[in-house]
Amino acid sequence: MDIDKILDQMTIDDEAALLAGESFWNTRPNKVLDVPSIMLTDGPHGLRKQIGNADHLGLNESVKATCFPTASATACTFDPDLLFQMGRAIGEECRKEDVSVILGPGLNIKRSPLCGRNFEYFSEDPLLSGKMGAAFIQGAQSVGVSACPKHFCGNNQEKARLVSDSVIDERTLNEIYLTPFEIAVKEGRPWTIMAAYNRLNGTHCTENRWLLGEKLRLEWGFDGVVVTDWGGLNSYQNSLTAGLDLVMPGPGHEYSESVARDVKEHLIPRWGLEASARRILNLIDKTESSKAIPFECSMEEHSDLARRIAEESAVLLENDGTLPIR
Repeated sequence: MDIDKILDQMTIDDEAALLAGESFWNTRPNKVLDVPSIMLTDGPHGLRKQIGNADHLGLNESVKATCFPTASATACTFDPDLLFQMGRAIGEECRKEDVSVILGPGLNIKRSPLCGRNFEYFSEDPLLSGKMGAAFIQGAQSVGVSACPKHFCGNNQEKARLVSDSVIDERTLNEIYLTPFEIAVKEGRPWTIMAAYNRLNGTHCTENRWLLGEKLRLEWGFDGVVVTDWGGLNSYQNSLTAGLDLVMPGPGHEYSESVARDVKEHLIPRWGLEASARRILNLIDKTESSKAIPFECSMEEHSDLARRIAEESAVLLENDGTLPIR
């Protein structure tokens, strides 16, 4: 894909159209310029590709996939190599089902046992979370499927997580809550990352220029696509200029039309729109060209791997005589 040539031929409306999904799980294609649609779908402990009507809760039927142990279990292995193998296996199942982006791993910090999403996060420990997440990312992307670490950042509770404000002082934020994402970005080099629903110190993560622009892109060197959590957009003007690229789910015609109008009226800089369009085209190009990478997908082997990871995840703190072993 010649991205420069495609961008040269794109109008403002064409570029803006790339910035919002076409359907619940798919990006919007440009058939005139031969830009395909790609599919993003849920993980992070196994592929969840819905084959009928899509829904966010996963109530409708999905294709059969391997159910791997959750992050709360796999973190107990302290074995990044196992997470690499798990990420690769999930990536192989994505390739088999023509899925380009798997939404995971979850890198939020466990701060309360009451969080209903703790199973999806690795640990209270930011170093362990980052190292395991980076390995998962490397594994999935080794077969040409983008991993998408989430939820960036401070989305560490289930209650009101769509609207809450995570108020975190600078030292705690940098040493605990951002660290797993920093490690995952610098070592895993993910092609996408998911911005969280919540506010961070008063500003929505999807429009937080310090978080997405300064920290993620300038300081950590992230050059991939920032995507919303599903339904997580708050302001199209502030989000685009802060560093958000892709709004999901679709159809997002209203978002695209609003962005295009404001660019034409010089309320949003054209370079900001083009930068996001370029990053999305880069993602499409990487995942589409990666389809030439050979892969094998043995569901039997993946089941064996899931069982082995589960065994390695088991931790015996103390045998008080309950178990018939010494």
